[in-house]
Amino acid sequence: MNFEDKFRRRILYSHILRGERGMTLTAYLTRRFPRFDADGWTAQIRNGKVQVNSLPAEPETALREHDCVAFFPEPASEPEADLHFRTLYEDEALLVFEKSGNLCVHPTGPFYRHTLWYQAGLKYGEIRFVNRLDRETSGLLVAARTPEAAAAMCATAMKKEYLALVFGDFAHSVRARGRLVHDVASAVPKKKRFLPGDFSVDDPDSADTELIPLRRFGKDMTLIRAIPHTGRQHQIRATLLSLGFPLAGDKLYGPDERIFLKIRSRSISDADRALLRLPTQALHSERLEFRHPFSGKRIRCESPMPETWKNRKQFSNNSCLTGFSQFKCNFFRRILIFFPFPC
Repeated sequence: MNFEDKFRRRILYSHILRGERGMTLTAYLTRRFPRFDADGWTAQIRNGKVQVNSLPAEPETALREHDCVAFFPEPASEPEADLHFRTLYEDEALLVFEKSGNLCVHPTGPFYRHTLWYQAGLKYGEIRFVNRLDRETSGLLVAARTPEAAAAMCATAMKKEYLALVFGDFAHSVRARGRLVHDVASAVPKKKRFLPGDFSVDDPDSADTELIPLRRFGKDMTLIRAIPHTGRQHQIRATLLSLGFPLAGDKLYGPDERIFLKIRSRSISDADRALLRLPTQALHSERLEFRHPFSGKRIRCESPMPETWKNRKQFSNNSCLTGFSQFKCNFFRRILIFFPFPC
């Protein structure tokens, strides 16, 4: 199967480990992927939806270590997404895209065609993203058009700047250095917590972020610029929450993580939406700057603030965050003492 066929069809791959060798194909799939029971997987195999090492297989096929099992599901409906994107820079090696705040970058969960990877791939073919953005983070990201360009960009320093709209009066610039750890107090396994203090460039959990207030937004919010010096997942969101300044619109790192759980259980209320203020998290990749790995040319791209942030009427209500608007002070002041922003 060529790339075009793979690209237009969602294919799930799995490789057999040593402890799984000898299992029948049906038994393996039933244990590994509970999407179907044994009868369901048997039917999928007999209908030609499952291959082993790119060849048709039988339900009783005995698997060997390193075998590759591929499942070709029927196209499924996907959640709605904003599929609009713009190409701000393009050459034979690199692309710079601007995406909306409701678009996954890579295929994940129920999203496949409704991703930037797929939509941009329809125009440019196979691409490899160099940096990543969460689904609800809007703005700029870079993609490589060849494996060589992807490898070269991995060794290229990239300056990234974000805009963030946070609850509270973020009055002073700060350099927040510390570690991102699992938030043991959270009911969401993937949630992280920022702990100020020990920092080492060799520590994979280290986090280093500059946070600069730009202006007040409404009565109880602040527009800030965030400049990450490390590239950890959820770095800016987790840091801001731990400092006492949660992002507007953020279901997980916002004022109440129960909203995230309610979305998963489809029980979110109008009051929950009012607490968030925005339909998507208020984090925007505003600027990217790097030196082209092949030409040496300095590439700089900018993306304006999302239009949904500019309607300040929705930010005039100051009754939503009675706790968080005041909570920030003591913790934040300690950070300022330990890590003052350089003048």
